[in-house]
Amino acid sequence: MAETIQTPLYYLYKYSYHEDELSLCQLEMRSLFGFDTTLSFLESPLKIEPSRSPFIKERIDVIYEGTSIEDIARKVVDFNVVEKTFKVIFVQNDNHKMDEKVEFKERRVIERKIGLNIKGKVDLHKPDLLFAIVKLKTKWVFGRYMKSEAVWLQHQQKPKNYSTALSTRVARAVVNIAVPNPTNMKVIDPCCGIGTVLIEALSMGIDIVGSDLNPLVLPGTRENIAHFCFKTEVTLKDIRNVRGNYDVAIIDLPYNLCSVLDEKEQLEMLVAARKFTKKLVVVTVETIDSIIERANFKIVDRCIAKKSSFTRQVLVCE
Repeated sequence: MAETIQTPLYYLYKYSYHEDELSLCQLEMRSLFGFDTTLSFLESPLKIEPSRSPFIKERIDVIYEGTSIEDIARKVVDFNVVEKTFKVIFVQNDNHKMDEKVEFKERRVIERKIGLNIKGKVDLHKPDLLFAIVKLKTKWVFGRYMKSEAVWLQHQQKPKNYSTALSTRVARAVVNIAVPNPTNMKVIDPCCGIGTVLIEALSMGIDIVGSDLNPLVLPGTRENIAHFCFKTEVTLKDIRNVRGNYDVAIIDLPYNLCSVLDEKEQLEMLVAARKFTKKLVVVTVETIDSIIERANFKIVDRCIAKKSSFTRQVLVCE
């Protein structure tokens, strides 16, 4: 008996984020999928590796839809899994009210009901494949299940750190906002600091280089990159001396706890960036809309990235 090869109808992504992260998460959604939602599930025809996003927890490659669990059970009768073991899991819908949520015992019953209708060998402990059943607002769905890996969390354990650097979680979202589709994209971080953005981008296979004008920080940057077995070019260079052309630049405007760059320096940096890129993602602690415009960029999308009382702005400029 041949294994049923099913092209997914679409992909269902389950999101999880703190309320302070909503603005950042939604900008990442708009960048990756073209729209955002406040619901915990997002449906899209686009296939995105779930571990790319710090906010995506699970992806379900939807194979069947139904109006009821019985409807799904009838459809999976034709689904065959050969040469591999499998398990069916129930994924809870966080948008359901308490009285709508499916209790533990009922979830186990549903999992068995679906699993027993699939042709193949069940393994409840170490299955080769996972399938999920989900109750959405108006329908039930079934499909291949993939859990996200918190790659960004691993990158917190780098040898060198800066107190003012972006968190790895925010940096990963910023990279996705800047480079939603990495194919044939050439990227630069011309104020790379300790390399947080570089590491997140490199872990996603993005072609990115870095530079910084601080000679004291770059040995640590290179050490951090090598620590995770990544390779890229990191050079000592003022942004005003960057040459070449890049599809996108990511700039976390430098600052410290005592001061920020003055307006003249910020304008010079952004004018310089305009010469080597058409798209720019800026992370700033100040409102710099007028400076962005004077540098001949236009803000096309934006968000707030909050952490307690500390706020950054993320600006997408073209």
